[in-house]
Amino acid sequence: MAEPLIELEGITKTFGSGAAAFQALKGVDLTIERGEFVAIMGPSGSGKSTTMNILGCLDVPTGGVFRFRGVEVQKLDRDQRSLLRRRYLGFVFQGFNLLARTTALENVELPLLYRGESKVKRREAAMRALDQVGLVPWADHTPAELSGGQQQRVAIARALVTEPDVLLADEPTGNLDSERSIEIMELLRRLNAEGITILMVTHEEDMAAYAKTIVRFRDGLVERIERGALAAEGSPA
Repeated sequence: MAEPLIELEGITKTFGSGAAAFQALKGVDLTIERGEFVAIMGPSGSGKSTTMNILGCLDVPTGGVFRFRGVEVQKLDRDQRSLLRRRYLGFVFQGFNLLARTTALENVELPLLYRGESKVKRREAAMRALDQVGLVPWADHTPAELSGGQQQRVAIARALVTEPDVLLADEPTGNLDSERSIEIMELLRRLNAEGITILMVTHEEDMAAYAKTIVRFRDGLVERIERGALAAEGSPA
C-alpha cells in the first residue's frame, strides 16, 4: 500500500503557558490519502482552524507527529517548512487576498515571481492556471472589474499555478452568494477529480456535502469522520 499523503498522530497544540495556557488540540489523529476531498467542520474553538494551520505548515504542533509524504514536518526548521509550503501546498482564503491594482494574470503570477521564475515561464504558467478556472478572457481585468466568484477563481488559479499536491481552502465560499458558492464548489470538485487533494474548512453543511470525507472537530479532538456515502448524503447533484 502507498503511504498516506498526510498523517497526524496524537497532535497537540497549546497556546500560552502557566495559568494562561490553552490547549487547542488534545491529541488529534487523522490520515489523509492522496486524491481525497476533505471538509473540516466544527464549532468555533473546536480546533479545526488550528489543525489547518498545522497542515499548511503555518504553525507547528506542541506534541505528536505530523508526516507529509513520509517526512516528519515537526522536525523541520522554519526554512524547510517554508520550502515544503511553497513546493507542495496551495492556499485559498475567504477574503480572496488579491492585489487591487494588478490584473488577474499578474495576481496569479505572484507565487512564481517569489520563486524567481522568468517572465515568460510565469506568464505561460499563469495562463494555464487561469484556463483551469475558466478565466482566460478576464486575464487583463483587475479585481474591481470582476465578480466575487471570479475573484475567488483568480485566487484558486493563484493557488494552482505552482502545481501543488494539496489545495487548502479556508471558508472559500464565505464571502459569496449561493449561486457563486455552488460555482466555486463545482470547480473544486472538478479539480479534485483531476487529482488534486483538497482540504477545506467550512461551516456550511451544503458546501461540505461536495467533499468525499467530512472530519468533524469538537473540543480539540476529531469527534467523528464521515466517509463515502455518509459524507455525500444530501450532496448536490
